[in-house]
Parts: sequence; structure tokens; C-alpha cells
Amino acid sequence: MKLFFHFVFICLVVESTVAQTLTSSNLPIVVINTNGQTIVDDPKIMADMGIINNALGLRNNITDAFNDYNGKIGIEIRGSSSQDLFPKKQYGIELRNSNGIEIDASLLGLPAKDDWILFAPYNDKTLIRDAVAYRFGRSLGRYASRVKYCEVVLNGQYQGIYVLLEKIKRDKNRVDINKLDPTEISGDNLTGGYIIKVDKSTGSGGDGWNSSIPPTNRSDNQTIFFQYDYPKSTDIVTQQKAYIKKYVDDFEAALAGPNFKDNTVGYAKYIDTDSFVDFFIMNEVSKNADGYRLSTYLHKKKDSDGGKLFMGPIWDFNLGFGNVDYCTQGNPEGFVYNFNQVCPGDYWLIPFWWNRLLEDQAFKNRLGTRWAVLRNGTLKTSNVLSYIDSVATILKAESQQRNFQKWPVLGQYVWPNYFVGQTYQEEIDWLKNWVSQRLAWLDQNMPVAVTAIEPSLFTASVYPNPAKKNLLADINANTDGLLRIEMINSIGMSVFYKTEWLLKGKQQLAIAIDEINPGLYFLKMEMNGNTKVERVVVGD
Repeated sequence: MKLFFHFVFICLVVESTVAQTLTSSNLPIVVINTNGQTIVDDPKIMADMGIINNALGLRNNITDAFNDYNGKIGIEIRGSSSQDLFPKKQYGIELRNSNGIEIDASLLGLPAKDDWILFAPYNDKTLIRDAVAYRFGRSLGRYASRVKYCEVVLNGQYQGIYVLLEKIKRDKNRVDINKLDPTEISGDNLTGGYIIKVDKSTGSGGDGWNSSIPPTNRSDNQTIFFQYDYPKSTDIVTQQKAYIKKYVDDFEAALAGPNFKDNTVGYAKYIDTDSFVDFFIMNEVSKNADGYRLSTYLHKKKDSDGGKLFMGPIWDFNLGFGNVDYCTQGNPEGFVYNFNQVCPGDYWLIPFWWNRLLEDQAFKNRLGTRWAVLRNGTLKTSNVLSYIDSVATILKAESQQRNFQKWPVLGQYVWPNYFVGQTYQEEIDWLKNWVSQRLAWLDQNMPVAVTAIEPSLFTASVYPNPAKKNLLADINANTDGLLRIEMINSIGMSVFYKTEWLLKGKQQLAIAIDEINPGLYFLKMEMNGNTKVERVVVGD
């Protein structure tokens, strides 16, 4: 009987694949032509891509001109488990010129770059789990991939709803760290920038090193393996490998050592603690089954730029928000950082860091304080639910119907679903209910700061206005804290972002805006949960 239903399910997929077509959409349309070639995992093949993205409020017709992008790309299948398990494939895209050379270009209004991802939500039947995580990751003042929904046609065949994502790359608009050339092998140049990750080796060079400290609760000989991501394993030179390995080794030794709580010789010497706090919060809010142990990125700037080790960017949340039926399970209770206790036999375990950090009351104070501030603002339950509704409303209008005609998985178990809704609305309603319960559970179980949380206020005046090359901000803060500065254009797109650690008292900051196009912008400054927004005109 099980085989019979499996056969029927395959027949439904094949039938819908043949029947489903796309003539127009309220979403942008991405059209890819491989000119008879088969897309493989590696290497990328040369193909043509055009994007139809008419003005806001206008429909996009498959017969319209390619007005967003029209050119060559390199394309490959990407992903690990999804590549083998799911018929709806996700793709890595590299923009190229006619000679096959990488080029930077903006897609769907996002900052220009050469590397992009067409993410294919399949086992996430809400189609929005990743988008929710990245949206609120950015709202914490950290970089997370920007997202744009679209519908894809490949070689004349409709492929469903996709999410255009920024690939994690070193860039001023993505992971803003210093470029590191092979010749930079000494002094301050050697100290940054680096991106490393803890992940499966699928889709990467797989070059790196094993941690000398094993994960807690392991049942076998599992280790934590750090991979070079930037510079790539093919580009990073011996001295750079040795530097970043030693830096991470020293951090782990300090964290595991007897004086780990000491601000001078302990873990705080090596890491940006606030980034670890925010990373923890986003993975626990989503109860991300892959959190901390897979798709986990860290980055480091040069020492002259305050080069401690930062957690992030966050990545890969299709198994978050209650979408797993194994190990940590999809119920809204429980901390996912305890994964090793629940599944000690899993090959990919979590580094010892998080249990150890939570032994330090100072870390728990930061976490508790940050949680309280976010729950009174950015992570209010109503804010999260409103965002889910806003995205679902756009998809419900028409595109999700086409997507599920192409891929008829509603009402079907797709690994590793914890909940199986019969309709798209049931999936959305369940997700919203889960989020509400999860946030309430975390309110009861997150660490609470031992000392009272005092209002952390700051004042700021910005001038000149209009400005050309630099803005000056006179700031008075009544406590130390991380200031997040963002410039947002008139259509709501972020065009500039930076962070600055401020000490208590009066200070002046210069904000370089010489690379920002003339126009009207909103300057947003946020510190310890307090936000100030100014209208700023950038002149010629």
C-alpha cells in the first residue's frame, strides 16, 4: 500500500509538470535557457537568463521584455540533502559576460554582486521560513541575506516559486570584511578578513581543520570541522590558514580554560560577544534543527578594524520553526543548543561553546537583557506574525496555487515535516500558532539578567543636511553599547550599514556617504533597543 501511494504521488508530480504553465504573475519572472545542456552539481554551465520585473503594481507577463537582467550566467544545482531528496532543485547563479567572465549586477533591486542563489522551498510548505529568519536577523542589526520572491521558468518549463537570495560573500553590502589577497601574509593585513564555517563538505572545497576540543555528549569520535570559506580553499595561502586556525584554537582554549570568564584572558578577548548573543537568539527563536552545527558561519575583520571573531551571518532555516520530526522535534518547547544531549549519535554535533558560555553569568546577563529589549520591540509577537501575514498575502494571491499545482505536496509528508497541513492556509496558520507558542516558551526559559535592566537611552543630532560626502553625528549615550547605523532609501531598501561600539558619554561620529547616490534617505540609528530616525538629503 505504501508503494502504491508513492507511485500515485510520483504520477501526480509528473502530470502537473507537464500541465502547469505560466503566462503572467504578480511576482517577477526569471527565465533561464540552458540551450540544451543539463544542469549539474559542478561545474556551472553557461546559460542565458532574463528577468521580467515591471513597475510596482503592474503584472509581469511571460511575453514582456527582460527589463531587470538579460545576459549570461553560470548555473549549477546546489544544496546537500535537498539535491538528492527533492525534485524541485535549487540553483547557484553566477552572473557573467559573453566571454564567461564574472560580472557584478543588481537583481530585483538588490545591491550588485556576481553570485546569487535561487532557493527552492519544497519541504517548507509555507514557502517563507527562510525569509522570516533573514528578515528578523537583519532587524537585529546584523547582515542576513536579502530576499526577493519570483517565479522561475527553466527551458520553457514552469518551476514554481523561488526565493532569490544573496549568497554569503565578502562584500561591503554583504559580509563587510577586508579583502585578503594571497600576498597579505604579515602584520595587520594578515589578521583579516576571514569567513569560516561549520557545515557539511558538500558544495565546498572541504579544506579546513578539526577542533582540538570535542563536542559535548558525543557518542562516538565526532569532531567539529572548520572550513575555509573566504578566502576560498583554493586561494588561501599557508600563512593565512595558520593565522585563522590559531585564532580559533586560542579562542576555544580560552573558553575551555579555568579563567574563561576573565575579560582580559578569557573568551571575551577573542569574540564579539553581542554577535554570539544575537546568533543564539535567532537560532532559538526558530528552533533551527541545523543551528550551531550546520550552515554556521563566522567572520573576522582586521585587528585595526576591531577584529574579533563574529558569529554569522545566519543561514538556512527551512528546517526551523517546527519543521522537523527528528531529534529536537517540531514542538515549540526546548532549547536547540542542547541538540547533543538529544541526539548524541548524530554525525554533526554542536561545538561545546554554547553550554560553556551559559556558565558565565556575564554572558547570561547580556542574553537576558538583549532578549528583554527585543521582545519589547523587534521581536514582539505581533511584529513577527504581521510579517508572516504580509508575505503570505502576496503568495496567496495567486503564485502559491501555481507552485502547488506544479509540486502537489500539500497534504503529503515530505521529509522531515512535523506537521502536514491539507491547505496552504493551514500551513500558515500552524506556523503562526507555533511562533506564538515558541516566543512565549522562550519568555519563560531564557536567562534573566541578575541586575535590573535600565533604560539605555541616547541622543543624536545629525548635520549638515543636505550633505555631500560626510554626515556628522553628535551622540550622547548614557551607557556603553553597540550603535547600528543604516541609511534607507525612499523605497525602503538599505543602501548603507555599519556598526560602532560606543562608550558612555558624548562623542562625534563621521558617517561617510560619498558612495551614496543623491536623493532622500532615512538615517536610522539604533542602540540598546532605542531608535532614532532622521530624514537626510544627499546632494550632488
